Amino acid sequence: MAGEEGGDVRALVEQMAKALVDEPDKVSVTAMEGDSSVLELRVAPGDLGKVIGKQGRTARSMRTILSAAGMKLNKRFSLEIIE
Repeated sequence: MAGEEGGDVRALVEQMAKALVDEPDKVSVTAMEGDSSVLELRVAPGDLGKVIGKQGRTARSMRTILSAAGMKLNKRFSLEIIE
C-alpha cells in the first residue's frame, strides 16, 4: 500500500507540472524511496522557469502541497527540480 501512496503523490506532482508548462509531454517525475521520498521533476529546458516561478513561488507552493499530502499519509516527501 505504501507504494500506491507514493505513486499517487508522484501523479499529483506530474499533473501540477503538466498544467504549468508549454510542453506537457516532456514532464517526468521519478520517485526515489528512502527514509523520505524524493520526487525528481524534469521538464523541458524552456519550461523550467514556469515550474520554478518568480522568486521560486511556484516551486514553493508545489512543495507545500506535497508536504500537506505527506502529513495525510504520515510520510515525508521532498521535491527536486532537475535541469
